[in-house]
Amino acid sequence: MLKTTGATFLAIATSFFILLFSPPPKSYYHSLFISSSLSDNASISHHLRTLTRRPHVAGSQANAEAASYVLSTLSACNIKAHIVSYDVLLTYPYSRSLTLTPSPSEPPITFDLKQEIYEGDPYADVADEVLPTNHAYAKSGSVVGPVVYVNYGRVEDYGTLKEMGVNVTGTVVLARYGEIYRGDIVMNAFEAGAIGALVYTDRKDYGGGGGDAKWFPDDKWMPPSGIQVGTVYNGSGDPTTPGWASSEGCERVSIEEVESSGDVPLIPSMPISGADGETILRLIGGQIAKDNWQGSIDAPTYRVGPGPGVVNLEYNGKQVIATIQNVMGVIEGVEEPDRFVILGNHRDAWTFGAVDPNSGTAALLEVAQRLQKLQRSGWKPRRTIILCNWDAEEYGLTGSTEWVEENRDLLASRAVAYLNVDCAVSGAGFHASGTPQLDDLLKQAAQQVQDPDNSSQTIYEQWIQSTESSLIGRLGGAGSDYAAFLQHIGVPAADMRFGAGYPVYHSMYDDYTWMEKFGDPMFHRNVAVASVWGLVALRLADEEFLPFNYHSYALELQKRAEDLENEISDKGITFSPLFKSIEELSKAARKINNQKKEIKEAKGWTSMRRNDHVKARELNDRLMMAERAFTDRDGLLRRPWYKHLIYAPSRHNDYGSTSFPGIDDAIENAKNLNTAESWHVVQHEVWRVARAVKHASLVLDGKLT
Repeated sequence: MLKTTGATFLAIATSFFILLFSPPPKSYYHSLFISSSLSDNASISHHLRTLTRRPHVAGSQANAEAASYVLSTLSACNIKAHIVSYDVLLTYPYSRSLTLTPSPSEPPITFDLKQEIYEGDPYADVADEVLPTNHAYAKSGSVVGPVVYVNYGRVEDYGTLKEMGVNVTGTVVLARYGEIYRGDIVMNAFEAGAIGALVYTDRKDYGGGGGDAKWFPDDKWMPPSGIQVGTVYNGSGDPTTPGWASSEGCERVSIEEVESSGDVPLIPSMPISGADGETILRLIGGQIAKDNWQGSIDAPTYRVGPGPGVVNLEYNGKQVIATIQNVMGVIEGVEEPDRFVILGNHRDAWTFGAVDPNSGTAALLEVAQRLQKLQRSGWKPRRTIILCNWDAEEYGLTGSTEWVEENRDLLASRAVAYLNVDCAVSGAGFHASGTPQLDDLLKQAAQQVQDPDNSSQTIYEQWIQSTESSLIGRLGGAGSDYAAFLQHIGVPAADMRFGAGYPVYHSMYDDYTWMEKFGDPMFHRNVAVASVWGLVALRLADEEFLPFNYHSYALELQKRAEDLENEISDKGITFSPLFKSIEELSKAARKINNQKKEIKEAKGWTSMRRNDHVKARELNDRLMMAERAFTDRDGLLRRPWYKHLIYAPSRHNDYGSTSFPGIDDAIENAKNLNTAESWHVVQHEVWRVARAVKHASLVLDGKLT
C-alpha cells in the first residue's frame, strides 16, 4: 500500500514539476505570433518599398538584387538561407509594331504601344527599365488581316460568332481580358483559324466603367494607356525541360519540339491598351455584337466584323537561357525534422509588382521576422518550416516547378503541406482557397485574427458575411506556385489573400503608390495576411496530430460528382463506382478522426509513451500521404504533367478551377463529337477517378487489402 501511495505521489510530483519548469505550450507561441507586440506594419511597408523601387522581371539584374535583399533579410532573422539557381528559357521583346488601316483609301494609324508616365510619378526615372509591352513566349512573326471582335475569346464566344455566320479564318482577333487566361485566348484564336491575336484592357472591366470615372493616380482604375502584359505559355516550368529540372548542363528539348508540344502559341499575339482597343473597335463593321459583349456606357458600339479595319501586327522576340534564383530559408524541426511545412511566394514582377507579387514577399519577410522573435522567446518547431521565394513565376510558375521537379521524390515523401501567398493584398476582403482537408484549419486561423478593416470582428466574421458562394475556393487553376506541389505531386495546399482582382494588374501602374493609396494605405491588411499565413503554418508545424479533416474532402467530392451526374444524366454514364469510392473515403476519414481522438484521450496526465509517439507518427503519415493517392502516374489525357485527378486547370482556361478535370475534359469532347467512343472515354475517366479516390481511402485506413 505504501509503495502504491509513494508511486502515486511521485507521479503527481513529476507532473507538477513538468508543468512548472517545462516550456510554454505551443499554443502560447501561436497566440504570441498573431499579437500586436510582434507584428510590424512599418516593416512591411519598408520591405515593399525596397522591393518595388525598380522593375524586376525574371532574369534581370534588378531581380537578382531583390533576391539578395530577401536572402539578407532571412539571414538577419537567423534563418539558414541559400539560393537555388536554374538556367531556364525566357523570352524578351526585340521589336514590335502595330498599325491599323481603316480602309484602302485611308492612311494607316500607327500605335505607339507605350504606357504613359503619370504626373508626379515617383518612378519616372526608372520607367525606361520597364520591358516593352509583350506576351512572354509569343510567336514571332508578321501578320496582316481584317479584325474580328471575339469578346473574351472563350470557346463559347467563337460558338456565338459561328451562329452569327462570322468566319474567323484568316483574321486577326481582338479579345478583351477578363474571363480566361490570356494564353488560352491566343490558343482558342488559333484553333478557330485566326492568324494573330490582340488582347486589350476594356474600360468596362478595368477602367471604372467609363463615364466620369477617374483612373490612377486619382483613383484605383487602369489609365487608358495601361497595358496588361503577361505570359501566354500553357505549360509549367522551363519549356525546354518538360518534367525535369533545368540544372546546369541538363538535357533540353529543341525549340521546334517546344512548339510542337502545344504549350506555346503558334500565332503572333500582343497586349494593347484600352485606348488602342477602342480605336480598333471604332473601325470594325459588320453585325452589332450582343449586349453582353458591349463596353462601358460611353464606349463606341461594338461590332464583330470582319473588317473593314485591317491590322498589321509584327512581333519579334528573343529567346534566352537565363539564370533564375529561388531564395530558400529553413527552420529545422526539433522532433520531426524530416517533415516539411512549406510557405511560398514569388518575387519576380512584370513591372514594379507592388501587389503582384511583392505584397506577398513583404508578408513572407514579416512572417520570418516574427518567427525569429518566437525563437528568441524559446519556441522551436516540431517539424521543419521552409520559406521559399520563387523566381520566374510570371513566365510559367518556373522557379517553383523546377524546384519541385528536382526534389520530387523527397517532397512526395516528406512534405506536409504547401501554403502559397502571391498577391497578398489588392484591397479589402479575405479570400482563401485550398484542398478540402485544410478547410477547418483555414477557418480556425481566420477566427483568431482580427479583421484589419473592423477591429470589432475577426477575419472569419468578415469572410462569412461577404461570401455568397462557397467560403473556401479550390485550387484547380494553375494561377500560382501551388500548381507543382498539388497538381504534379499531390501535396495538400492552400492560397490566401486580401482583395480580389485589381485594375492595374500586370501594368506599370502596379507600384508602391497604388498600394499606399488604394490597396492597403496603413498596411494593416498585409499584417493580417502574414498573421493567418503564419498561424496556419505554425499549427501544421507544431501540433502533434496534423490538423487535417478528410471528411470535408469526401463531402466536396460527393457534391461535385452529383453535379456531373446531373449534367449528363441522359448519356448512359454511371457514376456508381465513384460514389462507392467516395463513401469508402468518408468511412476512412471518420475512422482516422476517431483514432486520433482515442490516442489523444489516452495521454492522460503523463507524456505519451513511446508506442503512442509511433502511433501518432504513423497516423500523421496516413493523413499526409492520402493526398498523393489522388494523383495518377499517367496524368491527364494530353496533359500528362498534371497528375492530380481531382484538381487541375480546365483545358480551355488555365485559370479555371475544375474538380475532376479528366472527366470534365472528356465530357466537353464527347459533347462536341457525340460518338459512342467519345462517351466511352467519359466512362473510363469516371473509373480512373473512382480508383484514385479508393486509393486515398486505403491510405487513410492504413491497412493492406
